[in-house]
Amino acid sequence: MKILLIGKNGQVGWELQRSLSTLGELVAVDYFDTELCGDLTNPEGIACTIRSVKPDVIVNAAAHTAVDKAESERELSQLLNADSVEVIAKEAAKLGALLVHYSTDYVFNGAGTHFRKEDEPTGPLNVYGETKLAGEIAVATNNPRHFIFRTSWVYATRGANFAKTMLRLAKEKKQLAIINDQYGAPTGAELLADCTAIAIRAAVNDVSLYGTYHLVASGETTWYDYAQYVFSVARELGEPLSVEEVKGVDTTAYPTPAKRPSNSRLSNLKFQTAFATVIPDWKVGVKRVVSEVLGK
Repeated sequence: MKILLIGKNGQVGWELQRSLSTLGELVAVDYFDTELCGDLTNPEGIACTIRSVKPDVIVNAAAHTAVDKAESERELSQLLNADSVEVIAKEAAKLGALLVHYSTDYVFNGAGTHFRKEDEPTGPLNVYGETKLAGEIAVATNNPRHFIFRTSWVYATRGANFAKTMLRLAKEKKQLAIINDQYGAPTGAELLADCTAIAIRAAVNDVSLYGTYHLVASGETTWYDYAQYVFSVARELGEPLSVEEVKGVDTTAYPTPAKRPSNSRLSNLKFQTAFATVIPDWKVGVKRVVSEVLGK
């Protein structure tokens, strides 16, 4: 099996380099690599790269993920999250290749308090969500051999993310105010990468598995409770923190260019059932990453 990974240097892409290498020959590139056919923000460069590699599987882990910047960078967000994805999907279809693509809880409007299933109506609230939904449609329309994995609140030891930011602020400040009315599941890049490998391996023998799945850690929390758990783990590990008071506040306390969904709960039952996999509670991965970041 020959696998082309696009977006190798992101949080998820970095972990995918590890998990996918066990499946076969892996060719990993980033959007701005020039080693094959040039800058992959150019649709012709993307097509050229895919035609040169001739993969059996394409895993697209690249995206414009700066949610607030996307509001003022609609064209770039559309290019990376939708137009380029359409090119990838079409080229994959020509080769008969499986395409794995990652999407987001932001394709929904965040209403209600339930765990959303894959077939529920979408309704993005911001440009990022709109362009990621357009990317989903491009994949599903142009290549029937696909996995679309919607995830949320991604973190890792590599790159910038909420957990690492909270650890830094907890050492710098005595008081913190953290949003307490948005709900979701922090999901580790390592979990996403391992589950992706499981799905690809299973699809080799069962094409009926193709489709859209919610791939998130189990359970739920708020940003406030997430931060409090990060702090508690750090303290258990003996890490000195300066923070003394943590206050929960409403989303309105931190106005942002992009509107966020208040309910990002996604049901991962479909994935667990289809691939006979147990996805652990969000605290399991967070505890490990905090330990790794602190070098404990």
